Amino acid sequence: MNVVDLSQTPLRELHTRLHNLPKDTNERLWKLINVHGEHACAVGLTQPIEVHIHGHIGYYCAGMNKEATVVIHGQCGVGVAENMMSGEVRVKGTASSAAGATGQGGLLVIEGDAGTRCGISMKGIDIVVGGSVGAMSAFMGQAGSLVVLGDAGANLGDSLYEARLYVRGKVESLGADCVPKQMTPHHVAKLGRLLKRAGMDADPKDFKRYGSARKLYNFHVDNVDAY
Repeated sequence: MNVVDLSQTPLRELHTRLHNLPKDTNERLWKLINVHGEHACAVGLTQPIEVHIHGHIGYYCAGMNKEATVVIHGQCGVGVAENMMSGEVRVKGTASSAAGATGQGGLLVIEGDAGTRCGISMKGIDIVVGGSVGAMSAFMGQAGSLVVLGDAGANLGDSLYEARLYVRGKVESLGADCVPKQMTPHHVAKLGRLLKRAGMDADPKDFKRYGSARKLYNFHVDNVDAY
């Protein structure tokens, strides 16, 4: 294991090391300590390495992740796993707003709560939240899944496209064009696989499904108040 003390090693130097790893590297396990809320930590990783961040971390941690596994042993700031492409990001604590924003793929697991706009403009990422999410989560969600084991705040799925939303707890309110959908055996099986992949012990039959009513895909003057 490579242990990097960020109180001694500049973040830029750490990123230079991580980004320049050869394809056949055997330096695949990294541990970051004394992170002291650094912003943009472990971003742009393109190798199948594993990075463990011990402590609370700042904004945009693990952004643009591709293939790597990043585990945050603490809380994280705004935009964790923003624009993630593949791989896995796991937050052992809670996450601030805009977690997984614009994510293209991969898996983001937040074991605690997530703030407002979780999964905003998601484009293929799968997000599993062990706690609750704040208002406007999955706003303009285009593809992928948002799974919430707790409750969801106001305006869930506002202006939703084709992202799939599953909530076990209460939903304060649904956003424009987001409606309840039938939970078929196909969806139960698919959600069960995702929960297992995320390491969450929950019965998929306890969840409700939400999706797009598809009334905002094209402008219609009768719907002008909803835009």
